[in-house]
Amino acid sequence: MIKFTTACAIRRSKVLIVLMAGLFGIFTLINNYTDYTAYYEYIGDILSMATTEGNDSRRYRAVTSKLFHHRFYWTIITLETIFTLCCLVGTYQLYRNIDSTHKGFRGAKKMAIVGLTIAITVYYVMYVIILNEWFDMEYSTNRNAFDWARSNLEYMFPALIYLTLENDS
Repeated sequence: MIKFTTACAIRRSKVLIVLMAGLFGIFTLINNYTDYTAYYEYIGDILSMATTEGNDSRRYRAVTSKLFHHRFYWTIITLETIFTLCCLVGTYQLYRNIDSTHKGFRGAKKMAIVGLTIAITVYYVMYVIILNEWFDMEYSTNRNAFDWARSNLEYMFPALIYLTLENDS
């Protein structure tokens, strides 16, 4: 019989936290693929600054190329796919090594760390920096995903910190 210790609880919580990030990615990707047109138009409106107000001095930043809109959106989808797969593989590796030595469990964190780091990159670089800061997404009354991106970051970043803590031996 395995003794249930604090380290066991911490390891299991880390598996669950990475799994939840992977599940979020799955549902995000399902939305992106099954309703591609709506999300593509959303991204296109932000990139072309079509729905932003009060930013006439920054309109030179607008990109109206439909090809660029598709490529930008596919970059987001590609990065979300990679982060989702890494988190799911990371969940499996962590679960497989849940009763392993400290070194074995720590080594199993690699894919999960990569997945969470890519998720942070997507939501911080693509949404906060590029879409919000450069293309003024925050000035759009009906196309503002800043709070959504921030809520994703508020999960992914602490999850990455918690996962990498050496408190599971």
